[in-house]
Amino acid sequence: MGDQLLAALAALANPHRLRIVAALTRDGRNYVSQLARELSISRPLLHLHLQKLEEAGLVTSRLELSSDGKALNYFEVAKFEFELTPRAIAQAAKSLTDSGK
Repeated sequence: MGDQLLAALAALANPHRLRIVAALTRDGRNYVSQLARELSISRPLLHLHLQKLEEAGLVTSRLELSSDGKALNYFEVAKFEFELTPRAIAQAAKSLTDSGK
């Protein structure tokens, strides 16, 4: 639990990533090009941030073919919930692995 909390907090410690999660929460799933236009950031930068969010388990992706045969990578927010209280943090700290230190 501690490592997962650290990964989520690290992933969310960036304004672009907060905006990405907010947009996906508001709009549901979306594909990379549309999301990049909506957030006014480049696709390569968006990919970098989406990768960090996906590694932390905060978003998921699925590749689909459009009706005209183009491959579209759709992203959506994964189900997650963290309680940030002193007690929850103390519990999470007890479960940190060496990689989470």
